[in-house]
Amino acid sequence: MTQTRLTRRFALVAGASALLTPTILRAAPQDGAPMSARPAEIAAAQRQNVSSFRVIDWRDHFDALDRVTLIADTRSKALHYWAKDGTDYRLYPTSVPRSEELTKRGYTRIVRKKVGPDWTPTASMIERNPELRYMPPGPDNPLGTHAMYLDWPAYLIHGTHDTRKIGRLSSDGCIGLYNEMIAELYALCPVGTQVKII
Repeated sequence: MTQTRLTRRFALVAGASALLTPTILRAAPQDGAPMSARPAEIAAAQRQNVSSFRVIDWRDHFDALDRVTLIADTRSKALHYWAKDGTDYRLYPTSVPRSEELTKRGYTRIVRKKVGPDWTPTASMIERNPELRYMPPGPDNPLGTHAMYLDWPAYLIHGTHDTRKIGRLSSDGCIGLYNEMIAELYALCPVGTQVKII
């Protein structure tokens, strides 16, 4: 009985030291310099907060694919794109409205597009935050580099400079994309693109 306990204990200690050895060796100074004197190793930036996407089929929402079609899925925080002939399908991670009260669902379309949009807060935004003011195009503008305006007043599909918002409930009603992705989508979507927000 004692022999078995020692063997198990030995196996646990040996296993733990085997797992920790690479970490200990990696932490040891390679050139004899103390860790604090060595340059920092910075990992490459990674995008996070992107949720799991669910499969969406345009046929479940539209009668025909006779023009460019977008479906913004607020549940999985994704925007689905189909070309007019159905040969090109793309999926983009998005930010979505932060509450049900701010979320508008249904059929709409793109009625206007702008590169370098300016931003004016709505009355309800100012009511929630009186410090909000008009913002010209630029790195602080909440609409990012490109905006596509829907036929619902104050609802847009736009970029964002604040990439932390993507994959989150973070907007005041709009659908937000990374700037490089909204630039790509902007080029693919003419005025008149059919849109559904679900």
